[in-house]
Amino acid sequence: MTREITTHSAEETIAFGRTLADLLAPPKLVLLRGDLGAGKTTLVKGIAAAFEAAAEEDVTSPTFTLVHEYRGRSANLYHIDLYRVDTPRELETLGLDDLRSDRSLLLIEWGEKFPRLQRERDVEISLERDGENGRRIRIVS
Repeated sequence: MTREITTHSAEETIAFGRTLADLLAPPKLVLLRGDLGAGKTTLVKGIAAAFEAAAEEDVTSPTFTLVHEYRGRSANLYHIDLYRVDTPRELETLGLDDLRSDRSLLLIEWGEKFPRLQRERDVEISLERDGENGRRIRIVS
């Protein structure tokens, strides 16, 4: 299934993220694709809120910590940023397999760098800038 939508502000991108709870019901491995500043973390704010795992303002980019964990009643969300991870060996040291469970939703930025994650993904969400504030969001599941 493929679904596309265009949002016109960060608020609309967050609101759209809130609508994805049914599609992303755990367990899922989700690849988030898009250039720097495309809105990946903004979308995760809405997803985390939908699962009551974190308030929107508490969701931040895991660029330097690599993994942020948000625990909700029905799911544990792991927001993962692989931008600075370059080799399969570095990927293995993160222990992503240990995060997977019946309650886990792994939201992985820059996962397309690793063929293994491309093969294992359940859903892929691509974000692309559309003007200054707009975002084209494409979901493939």
